[in-house]
Amino acid sequence: MTDHSSLPYRLNVGAVLFGPDGRVFVGKRIGAPNAWQLPQGGIDAGEDPREAVLRELEEEVGTAKAEVIGEHPGWLEYDLPASLLGVAWGGKYRGQKQKWFALKFTGMDKDIQLDAHEHPEFEAWKWVDLAELPTLAVEFKREIYEILARDFAVYTKP
Repeated sequence: MTDHSSLPYRLNVGAVLFGPDGRVFVGKRIGAPNAWQLPQGGIDAGEDPREAVLRELEEEVGTAKAEVIGEHPGWLEYDLPASLLGVAWGGKYRGQKQKWFALKFTGMDKDIQLDAHEHPEFEAWKWVDLAELPTLAVEFKREIYEILARDFAVYTKP
């Protein structure tokens, strides 16, 4: 078995997009049964995390109709499960180090276009209660979703 502990974390941003009623957007990953997640993606070299989260939201959700309303104070990390180590991201990373943002959706449901980007990530989406996030997350992301459900609860009030 290869030791992956010396591999770096991939820098990443995540978006908790709050709708007008205080529920949050989750997308179902293409080709992954029951894999619902929040929008997230890599930070480009020299890119500010706040700019990156808005770019990723537009790429993954197909809308720029959002504004940042909050930010988790620290970076959150997760390690990939053994089955994905050496496979995901070309085997260059052991997991991700993420900066999470709370965003307010300023559009309407019709403004969400999952196929707006050349390589869509989600095949379906829905609004869910923030507290439901940890139950939807894949096991290796569950702790981060628990932290977000706790720390971003203040934004659930419409």
